[in-house]
Amino acid sequence: MNFQYNPLSFAMEVIKALAKKPCYRKNLTEQLEIFLEQHQQPADDVSQKLTRTIRKLRDCGFEIESAPHRPYVLKKSNFPVILSADQRQALYLAIHLLEQMGFSQQASQLQDICPLTEGDRPSSFNADFNPPVNYSDPKTIATIESLQKRIETACRFTIRYRNSFGEETLWDLDRSELRLHDGSLYLFAYVPDILTPRFTKRPNIDQNTIFRIDRILAVNTSSDCLWLLSSFPRLKISYRMKGPLKNYKPRRSHEKILNNNEEKGFVDIESSEDCLFWFKQRILKYGSNVKILAPTWLQQDVYNEYIKAIAWSDEE
Repeated sequence: MNFQYNPLSFAMEVIKALAKKPCYRKNLTEQLEIFLEQHQQPADDVSQKLTRTIRKLRDCGFEIESAPHRPYVLKKSNFPVILSADQRQALYLAIHLLEQMGFSQQASQLQDICPLTEGDRPSSFNADFNPPVNYSDPKTIATIESLQKRIETACRFTIRYRNSFGEETLWDLDRSELRLHDGSLYLFAYVPDILTPRFTKRPNIDQNTIFRIDRILAVNTSSDCLWLLSSFPRLKISYRMKGPLKNYKPRRSHEKILNNNEEKGFVDIESSEDCLFWFKQRILKYGSNVKILAPTWLQQDVYNEYIKAIAWSDEE
């Protein structure tokens, strides 16, 4: 079907551009001039057309922010969305999971896409997340946004952090990212200056550090020093799974099977990990069905954790 230009086409082009990213008026005007020329339309008054179109879109319920020397920002779309029953259930599921995980603001934004009712709820489904933080709290949102801006610069920055003992420390961070782990959001960062008695070579996995978002007191301005690393240091770990885990299939990109011995009922896995704390948490959940093969010091670490748990139980 041949495309025929009309005033609605121009408005749609504006919406499409702003939906991709914020856009300065000059850049948006240039994009629209090209659009008009491609469809053999006069482009001499494109600036006035843009002004009128933005006003009409706002009248129709589209929230578009603008200010002098600032880009147009589409904050909320009022475009009607028609979803199938399966799509409505999928959207309901996503909203429910976000709410349970503490992301109520993001859940509300999804809810605005299409009004949903209990009739859209998938049958026989329930979620049981209990995150330690409300990620829609204004202070938490401000912290997350500040971290995102620092990470985008790819430069070192510092944070003031209060640990679980109430002690405050200024941390100098290199490569960083936000990670959602087991339903909680963390800042995961490489700390260049941290002491690592277990390793003499740097960088190493012990320099990778996790910070709970709600314990970050301040996010300071980025420096002019670019990140030292292009990726986080990792450690290769091999372990054996048996019993109910003997048929384990790697589902993480950094895992692979070393040996699958069906006769003796075990499978050996090699994994390249960047966080020992999270790895040990996962391994300890498997109990006696998993044994660390290498490195031997990590095998001893996990064994010591079991001993501590038993000793703690005996004290009660």
